[in-house]
Amino acid sequence: MSETKVFRVTGEVNKQKFFIPMTFSQEIRAAKMEHAVEQVYTEMGSRHRAKRNQITIFSVEEIKPEEKAG
Repeated sequence: MSETKVFRVTGEVNKQKFFIPMTFSQEIRAAKMEHAVEQVYTEMGSRHRAKRNQITIFSVEEIKPEEKAG
């Protein structure tokens, strides 16, 4: 069984109807970094009707258990 990790993904959604790009930072639980990125694309596309080419991901970093907020 794979171990679940927490990743912080930051980026922006740039759509024509937005006057400025909407920046975001999400904490995602996933087994791999690639799975976390895929989940962000899925959620942002669903919430904001954004295509994948309108979503830019700046960084993906793993969060250690002792660093988690809350």
